[in-house]
Amino acid sequence: MSSGVLAVHTILPIMKNVLAIEDDRNIVDLLEIHLKDLNFYLEKCYTGEEGLAKARAGTFDLIILDIMLPGLDGLEVCRQLRTDGVHTPILMLTAKSEEIDKVLGLELGADDYLTKPFSVREFIARAKALMRRMEMAAVPASPGSSPSRLSFDELDIDLDRRKVSLEGKRVDLSRKEFELLALLASNPGKSYDRSRILSLVWGYDFDGYEHTVNSHINRLRSKIEPDMANPKYILTTWGVGYRFNEEL
Repeated sequence: MSSGVLAVHTILPIMKNVLAIEDDRNIVDLLEIHLKDLNFYLEKCYTGEEGLAKARAGTFDLIILDIMLPGLDGLEVCRQLRTDGVHTPILMLTAKSEEIDKVLGLELGADDYLTKPFSVREFIARAKALMRRMEMAAVPASPGSSPSRLSFDELDIDLDRRKVSLEGKRVDLSRKEFELLALLASNPGKSYDRSRILSLVWGYDFDGYEHTVNSHINRLRSKIEPDMANPKYILTTWGVGYRFNEEL
């Protein structure tokens, strides 16, 4: 016989795994306190070598990576992870104000950066935004939405599976390279200036870092263009930016 008591099941949010590669233990401890309140589990590393090994071996929703690390620095860690095909969002931390470090980080595949000292509120906002964009990118398109597969001569782009093939052979793209190609190829003939591309692909206004787009365009072209000197797919709109060839 029923007791009349209604059972209430609480659905807890899925815990997010975050890897911090930072040699300042005070910063790590502070981040851990605030991330724990958001149901984020923080794994901690204090050297670049240790962090690189953990990032390769584990599954994380976000990597917090300091540039200035003992031994292997953050830029090299970022470069090796992206070369290995690890596409986990990377939020870089730097105590330096020089633009070169920020630009190099972005060009090597970092998704965002914060300059120390930073507010915890800003850090949390950036971290949540990066993971939210990652989750949205993983959601398959709903029926009736825009096409999930794009084909242009020998180039085939599967937006759902984030797979690119050229002449039947898979092309290995970084996450940002894929998102850049997907943006342009989904809108053939539409020209985007560098600031707009930064906003749409990186999701943040990196004021003054428009040349980061040039670097990614060059790397993307080197992987899909038959002739870099005479691009077939990604064209330059002089005085504006870039567009995908609408005549294909």
